Amino acid sequence: MTAYFQKKKLGLGYISYLSDQSQDFLLKKKIQGENYLAKQYLNNPKRLCDNLAENLRFLHEQNFEDCPILDHSERYLKKVEKNASINNSNLDFVNNYNIRTTEEAYDYIENKKLLLKNDTLLHGDYCLPNIILDNWKFKGFIDLDCAGVGDRHIDLFWGVWTLNFNIGTDQYRDRFFDAYGRDRIDVDRLKLVGCCEVFG
Repeated sequence: MTAYFQKKKLGLGYISYLSDQSQDFLLKKKIQGENYLAKQYLNNPKRLCDNLAENLRFLHEQNFEDCPILDHSERYLKKVEKNASINNSNLDFVNNYNIRTTEEAYDYIENKKLLLKNDTLLHGDYCLPNIILDNWKFKGFIDLDCAGVGDRHIDLFWGVWTLNFNIGTDQYRDRFFDAYGRDRIDVDRLKLVGCCEVFG
């Protein structure tokens, strides 16, 4: 997906892959700028929140016809099934959704999983460290191993999660959704993604 994002001018690709008997090395091109964790951005959390939402909307409006991964939601649900089968879970991801047990989370997934779509180009791990800016101007995305065409609510979930985790408060959640566009947000699908991340 790194090469695909580079082709779309949404990120930079690899220079080369090297390997010896004991180690592997992946040399990447550097994007000029800093991620959202730079003090310049963290010191202005309202602007950061709005900018983060606007950059996500920009990504989600991209054409994805030639994307090499068109079935992200199916892959996502397979990972959920695998982790649920070995009891690998973390309920911290559903604190906002009135889910108290892994059984409740799994039942919600079973009842709602058909809501997930493959209709949007995703980053897949849309967090503050993975977006590079130069003086508030978008420069590119990094760490694209979870990218593909899937359901926008995965990135929306991670957008509000990273604001809470990296800024230390949940107060920007509504602001983020407003800046992205509430008309494009389905609360049931957002809760579904939270339940999936319990087993992520």
